[in-house]
Amino acid sequence: MTGALSAEWLKIRSVRSTYYILAVAAVAVVLAALFIWQGVVVWDELPPERRARFGAIPMEEYTLPVTQLALGVLGVLAVTSEYATGTIRSTLVAVPSRRAVLAAKAGVVAAVALAAGEAVVFATFLVTRAIVGDRPFPGHTTGLWHQTPQLLLLGLSVMAFALIGLAFGVMTRSTAGAVISVVVLLFVAPAFITYLPDPWGRRLSAVMLSNLPDQVAGALGWSSPEIYVGPWARVAVLSPGWAATVLAAYIVVPLAAAAVMFRRRDA
Repeated sequence: MTGALSAEWLKIRSVRSTYYILAVAAVAVVLAALFIWQGVVVWDELPPERRARFGAIPMEEYTLPVTQLALGVLGVLAVTSEYATGTIRSTLVAVPSRRAVLAAKAGVVAAVALAAGEAVVFATFLVTRAIVGDRPFPGHTTGLWHQTPQLLLLGLSVMAFALIGLAFGVMTRSTAGAVISVVVLLFVAPAFITYLPDPWGRRLSAVMLSNLPDQVAGALGWSSPEIYVGPWARVAVLSPGWAATVLAAYIVVPLAAAAVMFRRRDA
């Protein structure tokens, strides 16, 4: 297993696409800084009565989909690039156990995605709070210690998307098909659900991957039966335990399905 992990680590760090993807993820910090700078400029010019009605989403959540999508693509390419070039056959000759191959790929992808996700999330938090300064800017007044559990879980959601991308890559063997699947899960499904009638819209929105980290951290207030997330969605809030269970299922179920298909199909 150690040899398989070393091989997968060598693969992922020796291709240029990994560094391009990490650079795209880092762009999220720059975008967050530009957005918050613009917001602060507007805030400083508003009269007190307008400031009372001013709202803003924390930038680490607002720009998180950029990082999630980027690392989701990394998970996809970790396997589909080998199918595209035929090197998956060499991999299986070197490591005949397909379970070990998939586990090694998942371990390396998870480690890279978790490190990148946490780095981007915490960097975004620190940079945007530095720009806000001591202003009572909505959504950006809490300190690092108070926000740490939520920030850790936001980084964990990046890892989840990377592993989901890996699973989709194994199941589809197609870069385009797997990337589209990740995009549907990240953007299309949550947007579509907001148009469903009550109570289905609220119930399904609560289990969307993008809404789970806050609920696991208890940031949305488990005592409340529902909460508004964004200008469209009214989300029924899960308890932290149930939200953690759903988050784990997003990782375990696709990987289990991918493992079954990987073992049953020819390379």
